[in-house]
Amino acid sequence: MPGRKAEFSDRREAGRRLAAELGHLQDEHPVVLALPRGGVPVAFEVAKALSAPLDLLMVRKLGAPGHAELGIGAVVDGSDPQIVLNDEAMGIIKPSSDYVHSEMERQLAEIDRRRAAYFANHDPTPIAGRTVILVDDGIATGGTVRVALKALRRSSAARIVLAVPVAPRDTLDALHDDADEVVCLSTPVDFHAVGLHYQDFEQTTDAEVIRYLGEARGWLPRENHHSEG
Repeated sequence: MPGRKAEFSDRREAGRRLAAELGHLQDEHPVVLALPRGGVPVAFEVAKALSAPLDLLMVRKLGAPGHAELGIGAVVDGSDPQIVLNDEAMGIIKPSSDYVHSEMERQLAEIDRRRAAYFANHDPTPIAGRTVILVDDGIATGGTVRVALKALRRSSAARIVLAVPVAPRDTLDALHDDADEVVCLSTPVDFHAVGLHYQDFEQTTDAEVIRYLGEARGWLPRENHHSEG
């Protein structure tokens, strides 16, 4: 995008602008879920503006037997973790149910490890019956977001809103059936890549994720905090 100014200065500015378009959801007391790590600063500003709990939604690919890079599906974390299988890949590879189960357990263990690093001993925020706002810093192909939305649909969330600062129009159109509402600030024709639409697109660090999550817990009433023993 030579000669053209980026739409957003950084993720937090994008999050503040996104939050301004989501104010109509505040009375629904939503839960804000970020796709880590880049989605966290954006989601932080949304959750702050709506006085909503901020949590992560982590997606891990299920690798095929002997070919970990080939995905046969994905597992999505949460208080009720969900598995989303790729029917085409499953039909070609035909992995055993024992393999699928063990691979799911392996990836859930990795999600648990990452959640422990980010949250210490805090449980996932329950979303059954709640309005859920899924936030990322942008969408390119939409593969990860699609899996996340399908998993949320199975998790008994009352309403699912996808909110992103930037995405190509055709990708958004393909995701509309998986969400009840889609909010996107910019759908440029010359999309190319998410990072080109930000002046500052430095990688979000683990330390920043931990800081954002910790600060977000500070604006919730004590009864909304969920922790183990």
